[in-house]
Amino acid sequence: MFDLSKPTDLKKISTLLLLLSIISPLCSQLISEKGSKPKIVENLQLRFNLLSPGIDFEIGIFKNQTAVGGLGLGLAYYEEGYAFGLALNTEYRYYHNLKRRIRNNKYIAGNSGNYFAAARSIYFDPLIFASDIPFDDFNIGYYGVLYGVQRTLKKGINFDISTGVGYYRGDGVPSGFGPIVNLKIGWVATKRKAKAIYFKED
Repeated sequence: MFDLSKPTDLKKISTLLLLLSIISPLCSQLISEKGSKPKIVENLQLRFNLLSPGIDFEIGIFKNQTAVGGLGLGLAYYEEGYAFGLALNTEYRYYHNLKRRIRNNKYIAGNSGNYFAAARSIYFDPLIFASDIPFDDFNIGYYGVLYGVQRTLKKGINFDISTGVGYYRGDGVPSGFGPIVNLKIGWVATKRKAKAIYFKED
């Protein structure tokens, strides 16, 4: 088991998440070569954030699972106080309602669905806009789970909001447990799948 209070274990977790984002395209290629049914999720989705500067990517791994990385606005809140600002995020998402949305003739292009995620968010001091934590020059790392809702409109406008609870690892500030909220509004630059090729069970 990892001990999140140890910097060495935090580095191991970060390394695993980075490796996941690197090997996911390879996994996707292997799945397609074996003749598996097509994924519901997009193979690759790039989003430019409008609320905050930056870019997000989302890579389809399996039928309804993706790996996500990028920069966006977030609210961290735990025993020491709150911090609101830009966070560097990585996630592993499982979309649980895409097939139901297809059956109900709802739009799922651009990974428009609800999801559970294992997540990491890093708040760096220069990118924190507001905080009541009584320390200077600190960074916070969030490690936990999220539940989120993402919708991509036909013109590419994207809304993504998620919330969860987890462990905050402090650098220059005490650690602790608490909730998190992420809000992203942006534009998806990549082409989205046509409805005709959505996966449906026989």
